[in-house]
Amino acid sequence: MLDKSEMIFGVRAVIEAIQAGKEIDKILVKKDIQSDLSKELFASLKGTLIPVQRVPVERINRITRKNHQGVIAFISSVTYQKTEDLVPFLFEQGKNPFFVMLDGVTDVRNFGAIARTCECAAVDAVIIPARGSASVNADAMKTSAGALHTLPVCREQSLRNTLQYLKDSGFRIIAATEKGDYDYSKANYTGPLCIIMGAEDTGVSYDNLALCDEWVKIPMLGTIESLNVSVAAGILIYEAVKQRNND
Repeated sequence: MLDKSEMIFGVRAVIEAIQAGKEIDKILVKKDIQSDLSKELFASLKGTLIPVQRVPVERINRITRKNHQGVIAFISSVTYQKTEDLVPFLFEQGKNPFFVMLDGVTDVRNFGAIARTCECAAVDAVIIPARGSASVNADAMKTSAGALHTLPVCREQSLRNTLQYLKDSGFRIIAATEKGDYDYSKANYTGPLCIIMGAEDTGVSYDNLALCDEWVKIPMLGTIESLNVSVAAGILIYEAVKQRNND
């Protein structure tokens, strides 16, 4: 359960938070909401990357007993960045950028664990989609052991467009997938790099796989078909660290 200090209740309060530029992770709206104020809310959301979920009012009532007016906004624990701002900054600093992209990873504990590994491995940023991603909430912060306080998180409208931008900027894109062509240790992780990990049930989407330079897999020697995504991410990230430190 999120701490109540991380939520904003009521239509007007949420509108004001959006207009003030607060970092909002997502907004829950009751399914049948209809009012002039709710129309103003949806108008204020245009042009933002804030995900909106229409839910039964019972779900909102389970979260709070306050007068929510059918709307709750969840405040993000981080300030999101943009990949297109970060890439030139890193190049100007003379760095060899290293990103990890998460395609459909929705479990906050997996997200937090991956962020922790990324921080330990000096990954420059984690890239997530605006919709269909884990919330950067208190549970994610706790699992990350504080890594999310320092690790940049880029939230993007389209992962496909972001991948294309990275390719155009000279990045090598490596996908972890059971469809991989060869063992993960055979890939080239040197140079500007983005590793993309998918959800455990669906994997990296085909549209995103189509833009990747290499598809790699981790050998499964037992009877279980796949690793936890945070464990798999750690294996690839530290293979990259090994190669990049020896480059």
